[in-house]
Amino acid sequence: MSDPGVITVLNAGSSSIKFGLYEPGVDGVLLYHGQIERLGGAAHLKVSDRSGKTVAEQSWPDGTLDHRRATAEFLELGRTLLAGRPVAAFGHRVVHGGVWFSQPTRVDAAVLARLATLVPLAPLHQPHNLAPIEVIAEAAPHLPQIACFDTAFHRSQPELAQEFGLPRALTDEGVRRYGFHGLSYDYIVARLRESEPDLAGQRLIIAHLGNGASLCAVQGGRSVASTMGFTAVDGLMMGTRTGTLDPGVLLYLMEEHGYDARRLEDLLYRQSGLLGVSGIASDMRTLRQSAEPAAAHAVALFVYRIVREIGSLAAAMSGVDVLVFTAGIGENDAATRAEVVQGCAWLGFALDPVRNGAGGGQRRINEAGARPVLVVPTDEERMIARYTSAALNQEGEQP
Repeated sequence: MSDPGVITVLNAGSSSIKFGLYEPGVDGVLLYHGQIERLGGAAHLKVSDRSGKTVAEQSWPDGTLDHRRATAEFLELGRTLLAGRPVAAFGHRVVHGGVWFSQPTRVDAAVLARLATLVPLAPLHQPHNLAPIEVIAEAAPHLPQIACFDTAFHRSQPELAQEFGLPRALTDEGVRRYGFHGLSYDYIVARLRESEPDLAGQRLIIAHLGNGASLCAVQGGRSVASTMGFTAVDGLMMGTRTGTLDPGVLLYLMEEHGYDARRLEDLLYRQSGLLGVSGIASDMRTLRQSAEPAAAHAVALFVYRIVREIGSLAAAMSGVDVLVFTAGIGENDAATRAEVVQGCAWLGFALDPVRNGAGGGQRRINEAGARPVLVVPTDEERMIARYTSAALNQEGEQP
């Protein structure tokens, strides 16, 4: 029987490319994983096998490695790692699918052109998501590429949850709430169906807390409402992003301080959030270790916004049964979890401090008798691998 090939996943962020090589199938075994980080600066590559052993490492200190060059380097490395095994397909995380793409889609020239029109809606992510697709299309045009969208999970939301109070013509043009981090939320829901089936169909609020942060209300396994909207700057305060901001602030900055669109973009996406409020760092670990009052203030504002938005999402579902933490801060920062849950005591949540502070991986951390609170590590790359493998099966390209 011929080798069906390996599913290769690329998850391109604003300054990194995460990747994974998987056996095909819904439960495909992870062969290798790693990332090239600090693109545009002192770039560094590290690759590990399924046991966690480092199998490749390389640096580019000259600051010349961008997403296109990094993809080319990864393709060369992949040939070495696979040692002659074929690639069945490439799966990609694409942040924005607009109103057109609600499921994984095979990319051709027309799809790529349509996705490029969405760059203004996700300027920090969409161009970098598309760069690896373009490089691979040039290097290996015969290989299928499947785009998996962060917005797709939220297409199930009620129409009212997706609309702004704008003239109908603008809504019809596509100015609406899309929501993001959908691949992460999708994975969490799938993981709960496998491991906690009694909870999976209940009213969930999932807190994806990392450098980018959002919340999602999930009922019956489907997105009901989310904190991110038209762009990935909406909702919670984040590492360097403002989160929800009165649009009057933007008008004020334009009229009184001469801000133009590019300067506003830089303020909203790169200079605000934990970094802007603290004046110290965007990294929660650094702020937690700092003795500066400004660091504590930034953390307090971050937590306050989370607690306030949890209340909003609970209202959208007429209650909440389960709270789930995921992503870098959600999985690893026990203090943030404790502060958020303390703020949600009125919803019936309470933590067991020992469970909250101990261990890793998926676990329940709620106090006995309180509503369930879980930590569930997310795995966007595995979700992309599953979708890519399923897309090939649907097309009849994989046995």
